[in-house]
Amino acid sequence: MPVISAPHAFNEGDLFVDLASICGHPLYLKCEAFNFAGSIKLKAANEMVESAERDGILTADSVLVESSSGNLGVALSMIAASKGYRFLCVTDSRCNLSTRLLMEALGSEVHIVADQDGNGGFLGKRIDYVRSLCASDDRYVWLSQYTNAGNWLAHYRTTAPEIARRFPDLDVLFVGAGTTGTLMGCARYFGEWSRPVRIVAVDAVGSVAFGGEPGRRMIPGLGMSMRPPLLDESLVDEVIKVEEPDTIRMCHRMARSGFLFGGSTGTVVSGATDWLSRHGSPDLTAVAIAPDLGERYLDTIYQTNWLHDLYGDDVLDPDVGGAVQTQTPVREPKSASRAPPRRRTST
Repeated sequence: MPVISAPHAFNEGDLFVDLASICGHPLYLKCEAFNFAGSIKLKAANEMVESAERDGILTADSVLVESSSGNLGVALSMIAASKGYRFLCVTDSRCNLSTRLLMEALGSEVHIVADQDGNGGFLGKRIDYVRSLCASDDRYVWLSQYTNAGNWLAHYRTTAPEIARRFPDLDVLFVGAGTTGTLMGCARYFGEWSRPVRIVAVDAVGSVAFGGEPGRRMIPGLGMSMRPPLLDESLVDEVIKVEEPDTIRMCHRMARSGFLFGGSTGTVVSGATDWLSRHGSPDLTAVAIAPDLGERYLDTIYQTNWLHDLYGDDVLDPDVGGAVQTQTPVREPKSASRAPPRRRTST
């Protein structure tokens, strides 16, 4: 094991779980939560902070501010504490209590937005609040995960190559869609790779990231109440949307085998399992990305009263599953006869 002096210096990137016995289909799950921030968001947070430091945007007097549903806020809280910055996370009422307490334990300030925006989400109001802070005091530095190229570049440089090294015969990759940083970084990397890889984005029903009608979303993480500015749909082959009860059932299904994963992971695995039931084959190499673990969801997804109040008493009944919504593929399926990959250039 390495010896480190800063928490962001450690991030296990080569752990995969074989979910075939749980999902009934060949599927490998890349686990991204084994670091001191507890989620995949550490990669984007570290890339964005270091970029701001290189550009001279962050100084000793700066106050970092970011809109986050939880995991990025924790990652930035950890990095800010390590580097000596002040940090204010602007979140909303869906943020798990344990996540808010964790940010505060790391010395960060948390502001909770209660008003919804026009799409029935909180994101617009959160961003409005961040902008008002930045306008009021130039010490505030907003990294803006929604527009910051470092968000996707982190995964182009790390997440995608980690998958490619372990699975050189990769056929299909399932990636959850929130800000789409992970999705875009992986899609760009594999779009330049030596073999065709089908990129399937997994979104939450009620999200408007890829269009469609807005709806209630109670599980933080995936989904957006606006179109993600980082999103380039030409890099995505297919989009599937998962109902929250199916996310919950998949989380409990994995927990019954000893794997306690978070809501974002449950959504991705549920969507991947449905896709594989329709398109999979024994010789297909499929990988899904797990952004988080389940400890921060103990008072929501894994709490019976919370589940029954929001989704009904039969939410955990395996026979009451909803159909995963499949959108028209954004582009034609890749084939082995496509043009050779573009040469990579430094970014």
